Amino acid sequence: MKFRFSLLMALCLSGALVHAETLSSAVRSDYDAYLADLWDHLHRNPELSLAETETAARMAQELRQLGFDVHEGVGGTGVVALMKNGDGPVVMMRADMDGLPIKEASGLPNASTKQQLDPVSGKTSHTMHACGHDVHMTSLIGAARQMVQRNSEWHGTLMLLLQPAEERGMGARMMREDKIWERFGTPDYALAFHVKTGYLAGTVNLVPAPWAGVDSVDLIVHGVGGHGAYPHQSKDPVVIGSQIVLALQTLVSREIAPTEAAVVTVGSFQAGIKHNIIPDKATLLLTVRNKNPEVREQLLAGIERIATNTARAAGVPEDRLPEMIVRDERVPPTINDAALMARVQGAWSGAFAAERLTAIEESGMGGEDFPYFSNDPAIPSVYWIIGGTPADDLQAAANGGAAVPPHHSPTFKVDPESSIRAGVESTVVALLELL
Repeated sequence: MKFRFSLLMALCLSGALVHAETLSSAVRSDYDAYLADLWDHLHRNPELSLAETETAARMAQELRQLGFDVHEGVGGTGVVALMKNGDGPVVMMRADMDGLPIKEASGLPNASTKQQLDPVSGKTSHTMHACGHDVHMTSLIGAARQMVQRNSEWHGTLMLLLQPAEERGMGARMMREDKIWERFGTPDYALAFHVKTGYLAGTVNLVPAPWAGVDSVDLIVHGVGGHGAYPHQSKDPVVIGSQIVLALQTLVSREIAPTEAAVVTVGSFQAGIKHNIIPDKATLLLTVRNKNPEVREQLLAGIERIATNTARAAGVPEDRLPEMIVRDERVPPTINDAALMARVQGAWSGAFAAERLTAIEESGMGGEDFPYFSNDPAIPSVYWIIGGTPADDLQAAANGGAAVPPHHSPTFKVDPESSIRAGVESTVVALLELL
């Protein structure tokens, strides 16, 4: 009995490995023949948040040519593409489209030289794919091409989303506000990935909570203005604001449990216009990050308490206490569904060599608006990380050489081939498992 069971398991494993090798070979061929050129075009032609018109049109064209039912202009420049292949679940896969207002200095031969009018700032800016969204889009098209070729291996509805304005934390919410579930159907599962520097190129990485929840908070610290020579006649908002900045650091170090993830960063402190004038207000701009709702509420309440009582301690009148404004740019934490994560990870384990799979113990505090697709109603979702940095670059950095360029940097770059191929392969394996 044990022999028969072992033989059966070996045959199943052998079939999985053959299937994986076939997929890998197909993706490699498609990268050489088609996807490399698509990535090159996208990397040379990034577009800013809310202005992804040419990018969206190209994505719609690619998917329409593959036979998808394509809908454009969803939530602004968003694209929804559907392919129904018999009865079965609806599985959604998302890629984001927008670049950043950065002048590229990556040294790549296809570095972007494009400039574009930013619809938010109203200024013309250099543009760059400094966060890897060109890899995401290329991988999505590559996965779509593979799924079309394998339509006898799956049943159900494949829903592909091309999302605008992820960099501003707005695009997913805009598509939801455009009633995508009501118009196109609510997915049974939602998937997405992000390429990331600092992780070995071509690896597939999973973590239970890959991204943090993010709030943008304004603190307007009021004082009583006066002459710089007579500070005793004023209530100096620069001093009060400085005390608030320092006191806020104790929120994370002394009020949040060490086992919880939390960040309070003051990114901007603006006050005054002249050397010898004490201004009547200072403005602090904060980013506040967490990985569960209770910590979020604790942080926001603590910020308000510290700001208010620091001003009171300085003698600021009750009618001039600080104002706290929590902007509507909030994104919730990205939390993977445990059961679905185990299922997808099991499929990957059967398809990929062990060294390509990594279970990340700790994740960063970056933010992502993908949860607007998976929350309310709750949709089981998995969001994973594709490694983007070649081994030689990681080793050089570890040995004291050049640091790996971070995301949102003018020097940002990933290895396109290994990143895109891993993105396509991991997506296809996950989709075939769920469909």
